[in-house]
Amino acid sequence: MDNKPTYRQLIVTFLKIGAFTFGGGYAMISLIENELVTKNRWIDKDTFYEYLSIAQMSPGILAVNISILMGNLFFGKKGAVVCVIATCTPAFMTILLIAIFFVQFKDNNIIGKIFKGIRPIVVALIAMPVFSLCKKAKIGIATAFIPLIIIVLVVFLKVSPIYIIVVAVAAAIVWARLRQHSQKR
Repeated sequence: MDNKPTYRQLIVTFLKIGAFTFGGGYAMISLIENELVTKNRWIDKDTFYEYLSIAQMSPGILAVNISILMGNLFFGKKGAVVCVIATCTPAFMTILLIAIFFVQFKDNNIIGKIFKGIRPIVVALIAMPVFSLCKKAKIGIATAFIPLIIIVLVVFLKVSPIYIIVVAVAAAIVWARLRQHSQKR
């Protein structure tokens, strides 16, 4: 860690992350990275991507998982709780307000246009971390075919993603063992 945030700084940062991102966890990645790595320099980029990988592998909502990991990194269990509350509060309040006032503006054209206008922004917010993660993972032309093959298997051939995950894990284990065996020679 370059420098450790205070509870207040962490709360303000995760409130901002929760309040100003639309589109869920993947849309939050670039904002979280900007806040933690670039702007505040609380962690370095490699540490951020390590924690992001753990958050992606963990069950649950990505943004909540990241906030748990970051809060725990800085302040232990109390920090994790604080970060989760800070991340979820803006969305909770927004949904609560929408639920209270939904009947009044559900047919409002302006509100409909606002949400249509937000859609391209969400796509861009999700695309940015995907490209960044691909760059970090050193994905090239050869490895870019793997997601395309998976899309064909799932969408067109109706193969269950569970089978693909099991096969991928087995292939990774075999590949790692073969590499270890070849390096021993």
